[in-house]
Amino acid sequence: MKTLFIHGAEDMRFDDTTVPEPSAGEVLLRVRFVGICGSDLHYYFHGKNGENLIREPFTPGHELSALVESDPSGQWGPGTPVTVHPARYGTPEDDIADHPHLWPGGDYLGSAAGFPHRQGAAAEYILVEKHMLRRLPPNLSLRDATLAEPLGVALHALTTAGQQLGNRALVLGAGPVGLLIVAALVARGVEHVAVGDIQESALDRARSLGADETFVVGRDEIPSTAFPIVFECSAAPPSLSQAITSASRAGVIVQVGTLADADITVNLSGLVSKEIQLRGTFRFSTEIDDAIEMLTADSAAAAVVTHVLPAAEAVSAFEIAKDSAVSGKVLIEF
Repeated sequence: MKTLFIHGAEDMRFDDTTVPEPSAGEVLLRVRFVGICGSDLHYYFHGKNGENLIREPFTPGHELSALVESDPSGQWGPGTPVTVHPARYGTPEDDIADHPHLWPGGDYLGSAAGFPHRQGAAAEYILVEKHMLRRLPPNLSLRDATLAEPLGVALHALTTAGQQLGNRALVLGAGPVGLLIVAALVARGVEHVAVGDIQESALDRARSLGADETFVVGRDEIPSTAFPIVFECSAAPPSLSQAITSASRAGVIVQVGTLADADITVNLSGLVSKEIQLRGTFRFSTEIDDAIEMLTADSAAAAVVTHVLPAAEAVSAFEIAKDSAVSGKVLIEF
């Protein structure tokens, strides 16, 4: 079978590998679609994602849809359409019992955080544990189901915001996750969803998903002290400063974008004077199940996908995904 490996920065190619045999508790999947995430881009273009350095040939991908190829237990029949919860949780801790995605020692499909690396989904066939499988409804396409993981991330950001959604929200950064947050806010009935981004094309995509107001960052004036909830999705320090400026008094900022593991310059003054809460959000716990329900009930979020390329054009797919001026979510079809 063909498996995509990143060997180092901008060195990615398909290698021939053996189709794996499932052991007890495992299921063999025939991969159909894999989404390209920001972390995948970092691994390819930089050879690392944050502090996670590629130390062996590494297969990216944690957003996927697939068909069951074989299950030794017979529980999952051949051809069953599925997506995958990419997490294997670590050691339970009582004080965060309801946050299993934060338990220490866990891992994630397509992550180089540990060694040996947790290889990802960009291959013709992969093995996963049965508990990671999520059955897809008949009316949810495999293409659209690939969004379940990133939409789960978006919905977890809403969970992190708590009861603060109210009637007005601002999303800063209209990349794929930011766009999915827009779709989720609209689906949840938030009356006024505003979006800021440096790219006009990204704002066009946000409007197509239901955004009520858009701002070109650096050109348009974004209202101050105007939004009870702000989702910062770009991970750019000036954007976090803008989030603090735009958040209402006693508002909440949810930091969705993964900030650099380094000292950054941010104006935090308003965080104190306006009693703003700054909350981090990381992956998700159970929200992938809510994401499947949302995608099944309403296909609007599927508009986040702008490109689907065949596996043979994987390198081109990564190049397109890197360019936010032309792409939203980019999928690779196997």
